Amino acid sequence: MTREPMRGSEVDAAVASLPGWDVVDGKLHRLSQFVDFRAALAFMNAVGDAAETANHHPEWFNVYNRVEVWMTTHDAGGITIKDLDLARVMNSLASKLS
Repeated sequence: MTREPMRGSEVDAAVASLPGWDVVDGKLHRLSQFVDFRAALAFMNAVGDAAETANHHPEWFNVYNRVEVWMTTHDAGGITIKDLDLARVMNSLASKLS
């Protein structure tokens, strides 16, 4: 099921309530830093489980203790509630592993 993308003002309001997130090139973006590679990998594994359950998968990049994430709902052509929901999950997981 394709969801409609959110409007710019809706995205701005939602991102304001998501610590560490911003919008870059029309995608939700966050750079997280962990104590070491194992913690970064634990974060990615936990997010992977949540993403698979939600059937919504982020774009991400990892170097040592950093994980950079970009999210958009490709079939909707923009940021949707699915992205915001997964961002909230990521914030919760990151706070436990940082």
